[in-house]
Amino acid sequence: MPREPLYPRSKTPSRRGGCAVIKVENVCKSHLGRPVLRNISFEVNEGLNLGLIGPGGCGKTVLLKIICGLIRPDSGKVFINDVDVMSLKETEIAELRKSLGMLFQNYALFDDMTVSENIAFPLRQAGEASEEEIQELVKGLLVEIGLPTAAQKFPNELSGGMKKRVSFARAVIHKPPILFYDDPTAGLDPVTSSKIFRLLTQMKDDQGTTSITVSHDIDGIKDICENFLMLDRGQIVFHGSREEIEETDIKLVRQFWDASSDDELG
Repeated sequence: MPREPLYPRSKTPSRRGGCAVIKVENVCKSHLGRPVLRNISFEVNEGLNLGLIGPGGCGKTVLLKIICGLIRPDSGKVFINDVDVMSLKETEIAELRKSLGMLFQNYALFDDMTVSENIAFPLRQAGEASEEEIQELVKGLLVEIGLPTAAQKFPNELSGGMKKRVSFARAVIHKPPILFYDDPTAGLDPVTSSKIFRLLTQMKDDQGTTSITVSHDIDGIKDICENFLMLDRGQIVFHGSREEIEETDIKLVRQFWDASSDDELG
Protein backbone atom coordinates (compact mmCIF):
# COMPACT_ATOMS: atom_id res chain seq x y z
CA MET A 1 0.00 0.00 0.00
CA PRO A 2 1.56 3.37 -1.01
CA ARG A 3 2.75 5.61 1.80
CA GLU A 4 0.77 8.82 2.31
CA PRO A 5 2.91 11.82 1.28
CA LEU A 6 4.32 13.83 4.18
CA TYR A 7 3.45 17.10 2.47
CA PRO A 8 0.06 16.86 0.69
CA ARG A 9 -1.02 19.40 -1.89
CA SER A 10 -2.55 22.51 -0.35
CA LYS A 11 -6.30 23.05 -0.46
CA THR A 12 -6.20 26.60 0.89
CA PRO A 13 -8.23 28.93 -1.34
CA SER A 14 -6.43 32.09 -2.41
CA ARG A 15 -7.83 35.46 -3.29
CA ARG A 16 -7.22 34.73 -6.99
CA GLY A 17 -9.17 31.46 -6.93
CA GLY A 18 -6.26 28.99 -6.94
CA CYS A 19 -4.34 27.39 -4.08
CA ALA A 20 -1.84 29.25 -1.92
CA VAL A 21 1.19 26.95 -2.16
CA ILE A 22 3.63 29.34 -0.46
CA LYS A 23 2.59 31.72 2.32
CA VAL A 24 4.94 34.13 4.09
CA GLU A 25 3.58 35.87 7.18
CA ASN A 26 5.23 38.83 8.94
CA VAL A 27 8.80 37.61 8.42
CA CYS A 28 11.56 39.70 9.98
CA LYS A 29 15.31 39.12 9.91
CA SER A 30 18.29 41.16 11.13
CA HIS A 31 22.04 40.73 10.77
CA LEU A 32 24.48 42.27 13.25
CA GLY A 33 21.69 44.48 14.52
CA ARG A 34 20.78 45.75 11.05
CA PRO A 35 17.28 44.94 9.71
CA VAL A 36 17.46 42.82 6.55
CA LEU A 37 13.78 41.94 6.18
CA ARG A 38 10.95 43.92 7.77
CA ASN A 39 7.52 42.38 8.25
CA ILE A 40 7.34 40.56 4.90
CA SER A 41 3.98 38.96 4.00
CA PHE A 42 2.78 37.54 0.67
CA GLU A 43 1.42 34.41 -1.05
CA VAL A 44 2.29 32.51 -4.21
CA ASN A 45 -0.55 30.58 -5.82
CA GLU A 46 -0.25 27.15 -7.35
CA GLY A 47 1.22 27.15 -10.86
CA LEU A 48 2.38 30.77 -10.74
CA ASN A 49 5.90 32.17 -11.11
CA LEU A 50 6.62 35.11 -8.83
CA GLY A 51 9.40 37.45 -9.93
CA LEU A 52 11.31 38.70 -6.86
CA ILE A 53 13.10 41.89 -7.82
CA GLY A 54 14.86 44.83 -6.23
CA PRO A 55 18.29 46.45 -5.91
CA GLY A 56 21.29 44.46 -4.71
CA GLY A 57 21.43 43.90 -0.96
CA CYS A 58 17.70 44.44 -0.39
CA GLY A 59 17.14 40.97 1.12
CA LYS A 60 15.98 38.85 -1.86
CA THR A 61 18.37 35.91 -1.33
CA VAL A 62 17.85 35.94 2.44
CA LEU A 63 14.09 35.78 1.92
CA LEU A 64 14.46 32.89 -0.52
CA LYS A 65 16.62 30.93 1.94
CA ILE A 66 14.14 31.52 4.76
CA ILE A 67 11.29 30.15 2.64
CA CYS A 68 13.38 27.03 1.85
CA GLY A 69 14.16 26.52 5.54
CA LEU A 70 17.89 27.10 5.05
CA ILE A 71 17.98 29.94 7.59
CA ARG A 72 15.50 30.92 10.28
CA PRO A 73 13.81 34.31 10.58
CA ASP A 74 13.86 36.30 13.82
CA SER A 75 10.06 36.25 13.73
CA GLY A 76 7.21 35.35 11.40
CA LYS A 77 6.08 32.16 9.68
CA VAL A 78 6.45 30.40 6.34
CA PHE A 79 4.02 27.78 5.03
CA ILE A 80 4.61 25.44 2.09
CA ASN A 81 1.49 23.49 1.19
CA ASP A 82 0.03 24.48 4.58
CA VAL A 83 3.04 23.04 6.44
CA ASP A 84 4.64 25.43 8.95
CA VAL A 85 8.29 25.24 7.84
CA MET A 86 9.58 26.89 11.02
CA SER A 87 8.02 24.19 13.19
CA LEU A 88 9.76 21.30 11.41
CA LYS A 89 12.71 19.31 12.73
CA GLU A 90 15.86 19.12 10.60
CA THR A 91 14.94 15.66 9.32
CA GLU A 92 11.48 16.90 8.33
CA ILE A 93 12.92 19.94 6.57
CA ALA A 94 15.24 17.60 4.64
CA GLU A 95 12.20 15.58 3.59
CA LEU A 96 10.36 18.74 2.54
CA ARG A 97 13.28 19.84 0.35
CA LYS A 98 12.89 16.69 -1.74
CA SER A 99 9.78 18.31 -3.20
CA LEU A 100 11.66 21.54 -3.95
CA GLY A 101 14.13 22.56 -6.62
CA MET A 102 16.67 25.12 -5.42
CA LEU A 103 19.26 27.07 -7.39
CA PHE A 104 21.45 29.50 -5.44
CA GLN A 105 24.34 31.73 -6.44
CA ASN A 106 27.07 29.64 -4.81
CA TYR A 107 26.34 26.68 -7.17
CA ALA A 108 26.63 24.08 -4.31
CA LEU A 109 28.04 21.41 -6.63
CA PHE A 110 29.86 18.36 -5.28
CA ASP A 111 33.53 18.79 -6.17
CA ASP A 112 34.25 15.05 -6.24
CA MET A 113 31.40 14.28 -8.65
CA THR A 114 31.35 14.75 -12.40
CA VAL A 115 28.85 17.04 -14.07
CA SER A 116 26.69 14.03 -14.95
CA GLU A 117 26.81 12.71 -11.36
CA ASN A 118 25.96 16.13 -9.92
CA ILE A 119 22.91 16.51 -12.15
CA ALA A 120 21.76 12.94 -11.50
CA PHE A 121 22.14 13.23 -7.71
CA PRO A 122 18.48 14.14 -6.88
CA LEU A 123 17.16 11.25 -8.99
CA ARG A 124 19.53 8.71 -7.47
CA GLN A 125 18.69 10.01 -4.00
CA ALA A 126 14.98 9.52 -4.67
CA GLY A 127 15.57 6.01 -6.02
CA GLU A 128 12.52 6.09 -8.28
CA ALA A 129 14.17 5.98 -11.73
CA SER A 130 16.29 3.35 -13.43
CA GLU A 131 19.91 4.10 -14.30
CA GLU A 132 19.00 4.07 -17.98
CA GLU A 133 16.25 6.64 -17.41
CA ILE A 134 18.59 8.81 -15.34
CA GLN A 135 21.30 8.82 -18.00
CA GLU A 136 18.76 9.70 -20.69
CA LEU A 137 17.40 12.61 -18.66
CA VAL A 138 20.88 13.92 -17.85
CA LYS A 139 21.96 13.70 -21.48
CA GLY A 140 18.86 15.58 -22.64
CA LEU A 141 19.29 18.34 -20.06
CA LEU A 142 22.96 18.81 -20.95
CA VAL A 143 21.90 19.45 -24.53
CA GLU A 144 19.17 21.86 -23.39
CA ILE A 145 21.61 23.96 -21.34
CA GLY A 146 24.28 23.95 -24.03
CA LEU A 147 26.79 21.61 -22.37
CA PRO A 148 26.46 18.35 -24.36
CA THR A 149 30.15 17.40 -23.98
CA ALA A 150 30.63 18.30 -20.32
CA ALA A 151 29.21 15.13 -18.71
CA GLN A 152 32.55 13.78 -17.47
CA LYS A 153 34.08 17.09 -16.39
CA PHE A 154 34.47 18.03 -12.72
CA PRO A 155 33.30 21.38 -11.27
CA ASN A 156 36.86 22.73 -11.02
CA GLU A 157 37.12 22.38 -14.80
CA LEU A 158 34.10 24.60 -15.41
CA SER A 159 33.70 28.35 -15.74
CA GLY A 160 31.31 30.20 -13.46
CA GLY A 161 28.65 30.32 -16.17
CA MET A 162 28.96 26.59 -16.82
CA LYS A 163 28.62 25.84 -13.10
CA LYS A 164 25.48 27.95 -13.04
CA ARG A 165 23.97 25.90 -15.86
CA VAL A 166 24.87 22.59 -14.19
CA SER A 167 23.31 23.80 -10.92
CA PHE A 168 20.18 24.74 -12.84
CA ALA A 169 19.98 21.29 -14.44
CA ARG A 170 20.35 19.59 -11.06
CA ALA A 171 17.60 21.79 -9.57
CA VAL A 172 15.05 20.88 -12.24
CA ILE A 173 15.89 17.29 -13.26
CA HIS A 174 13.53 15.65 -10.74
CA LYS A 175 10.70 17.92 -11.90
CA PRO A 176 9.82 19.30 -8.46
CA PRO A 177 6.41 20.98 -8.05
CA ILE A 178 8.02 24.02 -6.38
CA LEU A 179 11.16 25.78 -7.61
CA PHE A 180 13.35 28.56 -6.23
CA TYR A 181 15.78 30.33 -8.56
CA ASP A 182 18.32 32.85 -7.30
CA ASP A 183 19.46 34.75 -10.40
CA PRO A 184 19.44 31.72 -12.74
CA THR A 185 21.02 33.62 -15.65
CA ALA A 186 23.66 35.67 -13.79
CA GLY A 187 26.97 35.47 -15.64
CA LEU A 188 25.45 33.81 -18.70
CA ASP A 189 25.56 35.11 -22.27
CA PRO A 190 22.28 36.32 -23.84
CA VAL A 191 21.78 33.16 -25.94
CA THR A 192 22.21 30.80 -22.97
CA SER A 193 20.08 33.07 -20.78
CA SER A 194 17.24 32.84 -23.28
CA LYS A 195 17.53 29.02 -23.22
CA ILE A 196 17.25 29.00 -19.42
CA PHE A 197 14.22 31.29 -19.44
CA ARG A 198 12.66 29.10 -22.13
CA LEU A 199 13.18 26.04 -19.93
CA LEU A 200 11.55 27.83 -16.98
CA THR A 201 8.52 28.63 -19.11
CA GLN A 202 8.36 25.08 -20.46
CA MET A 203 8.41 23.58 -16.95
CA LYS A 204 5.58 25.83 -15.83
CA ASP A 205 3.50 25.11 -18.92
CA ASP A 206 4.12 21.34 -18.94
CA GLN A 207 4.09 20.59 -15.22
CA GLY A 208 2.31 23.52 -13.59
CA THR A 209 5.30 24.27 -11.35
CA THR A 210 5.07 27.00 -8.75
CA SER A 211 8.21 29.11 -8.49
CA ILE A 212 9.92 32.19 -7.13
CA THR A 213 12.57 33.65 -9.43
CA VAL A 214 15.05 36.24 -8.22
CA SER A 215 16.59 38.08 -11.15
CA HIS A 216 18.22 41.36 -12.09
CA ASP A 217 17.44 40.58 -15.73
CA ILE A 218 14.13 42.44 -15.85
CA ASP A 219 13.69 41.99 -19.59
CA GLY A 220 14.27 38.25 -19.19
CA ILE A 221 11.69 37.65 -16.47
CA LYS A 222 8.99 39.98 -17.78
CA ASP A 223 7.50 37.24 -19.92
CA ILE A 224 7.95 34.26 -17.56
CA CYS A 225 6.40 35.70 -14.38
CA GLU A 226 2.73 36.46 -13.78
CA ASN A 227 3.33 38.42 -10.58
CA PHE A 228 6.14 40.55 -9.22
CA LEU A 229 7.25 41.49 -5.74
CA MET A 230 9.81 44.26 -5.28
CA LEU A 231 11.88 44.72 -2.15
CA ASP A 232 13.80 47.81 -1.13
CA ARG A 233 15.72 48.10 2.13
CA GLY A 234 14.09 44.93 3.40
CA GLN A 235 10.51 46.06 2.80
CA ILE A 236 7.91 45.28 0.15
CA VAL A 237 7.40 48.33 -2.05
CA PHE A 238 5.29 46.58 -4.71
CA HIS A 239 3.38 43.30 -5.15
CA GLY A 240 1.13 42.74 -8.14
CA SER A 241 0.68 41.57 -11.72
CA ARG A 242 2.70 42.62 -14.75
CA GLU A 243 -0.13 44.90 -15.82
CA GLU A 244 -0.16 46.54 -12.40
CA ILE A 245 3.61 47.04 -12.25
CA GLU A 246 3.60 48.61 -15.72
CA GLU A 247 0.89 51.03 -14.65
CA THR A 248 2.18 51.85 -11.16
CA ASP A 249 2.94 55.45 -10.23
CA ILE A 250 5.51 54.43 -7.59
CA LYS A 251 8.60 56.21 -8.87
CA LEU A 252 11.16 53.75 -7.46
CA VAL A 253 9.33 50.76 -8.97
CA ARG A 254 8.98 52.40 -12.38
CA GLN A 255 12.63 53.34 -12.38
CA PHE A 256 13.74 49.79 -11.61
CA TRP A 257 11.26 48.16 -13.99
CA ASP A 258 12.06 50.45 -16.94
CA ALA A 259 15.78 50.86 -16.12
CA SER A 260 15.18 54.59 -16.36
CA SER A 261 16.87 57.49 -14.62
CA ASP A 262 15.38 60.25 -12.45
CA ASP A 263 15.73 62.65 -15.38
CA GLU A 264 13.73 60.37 -17.66
CA LEU A 265 10.96 60.04 -15.09
CA GLY A 266 10.73 63.79 -14.70
